Amino acid sequence: MSGREDAPDDDGSREAGHGDFGVRPGEITVDLPETPDAGLYFIGRIRTPWTRRADCPKNAHEAKEVCTVEIDLPFRPALQGLEGTTHLWLLYFMDRAPRNLVVQVPRRYGSGRGTFALRSPARPNPIAMSAVRLLGIEDGRLSVIGADCLDGTPLLDIKPYFASTDCHADAVVGWHRDRARGDEPLPQGEL
Repeated sequence: MSGREDAPDDDGSREAGHGDFGVRPGEITVDLPETPDAGLYFIGRIRTPWTRRADCPKNAHEAKEVCTVEIDLPFRPALQGLEGTTHLWLLYFMDRAPRNLVVQVPRRYGSGRGTFALRSPARPNPIAMSAVRLLGIEDGRLSVIGADCLDGTPLLDIKPYFASTDCHADAVVGWHRDRARGDEPLPQGEL
């Protein structure tokens, strides 16, 4: 999420890792345009230990395993200058997520939320980003901690993480704050 903090849990109603999430009661889907508006180039793949969605960490803070970011040969010169960098943004394409959900009902929260209010992998353009710790670079491979995606996920871009501009300590997600304060009812099963 990940990019996956608010991702609907896999409880059998959605098949893990296969792009077939199913549709829960209260969720809304839309018909997508026939052709995309933009083309993207995958620059590599992210290698992780997770092959099923149910096993994938819910967010980058839960991802403690060392993962490998494999950069395709033509794009390896773009790594020049990353030496000494401690953190990176990875932008990746969640190629197995559904793209037509506009309202989702995450099991953890139990009520419908618009896709743009969630960090679920299911979205019209399933692009995710994770701030990862860079451990090392060797032969076009980056060792990182903090990736929270399925093995083989296509990589779109890498950007350096600047603590001076990328950290916003006062950032708030309204519904999440309200739920933490108890202003929002808990879904059934959490009472």
